[in-house]
Amino acid sequence: MTPVVPPFAGRLVEEGSELVAAAEARGLAVRLIGGVGIRLLLGDRFDPAFARAHADIDAITRRRDARGLEELLAERGWEPAREFNALNGARRMLFHDPQSDAQVDVFVEAFEMCHTLPLTDRLDDPGPALPATDLLMTKLQIVELNAKDRSDLYALLRGCELGRGPRHIDPARVAELTGSDWGLHHTFELNLARLIDGLTASPVPAEDRAAITAVLEAIETAMDAAPKSRGWRLRAKVGERRRWYDEPEEVDR
Repeated sequence: MTPVVPPFAGRLVEEGSELVAAAEARGLAVRLIGGVGIRLLLGDRFDPAFARAHADIDAITRRRDARGLEELLAERGWEPAREFNALNGARRMLFHDPQSDAQVDVFVEAFEMCHTLPLTDRLDDPGPALPATDLLMTKLQIVELNAKDRSDLYALLRGCELGRGPRHIDPARVAELTGSDWGLHHTFELNLARLIDGLTASPVPAEDRAAITAVLEAIETAMDAAPKSRGWRLRAKVGERRRWYDEPEEVDR
């Protein structure tokens, strides 16, 4: 018997690119995040040492485009998680490949996981993915980084330099968000330190580690120097005595 070849498993990078192109052809604002987004943003700057299998496509869209994206995904063969989407569709939607474990996870209007990031103001920037700085923040906000997340972060940091633009890391953009949210600031600072400490054990070549450390330290410096809101200062006094992040919702794969 000839085995059934899943339509999406094993080709999610290609599917992500095609999905955004199809959405744009319909006037829908959709951008990729997560590992597939990082892979597409970097293009030929992606170091194969960080290559990994992808199990899902993560995307973000505006509320006004969510229905159109839902229809497009259905046309492309993705099945909606009907119960989840009925309860959460105003902020998040899930779609599954009926022939594999692959899924599409769509954030609507804002990125909400351990922390909430307002990223839809970057949906009009060119490219299939959000800009590098925003992709970086979607990973830095994870309180418990796993090996996959660290690998994605190192790949992104190795492929991007400091500066402004879709393929640059902009510390000022990071500090703009952390200056009003102590919890976000704290999670970022913890992960910046973890990334610096883990560099020697990562696939990053020795000759590139100093440059990546400089980027991480530049982000930390900008965060520390940025003006802080009154709410930030009040929350800082409480510190870790109260949980400073949300528990991400578990979803079926």
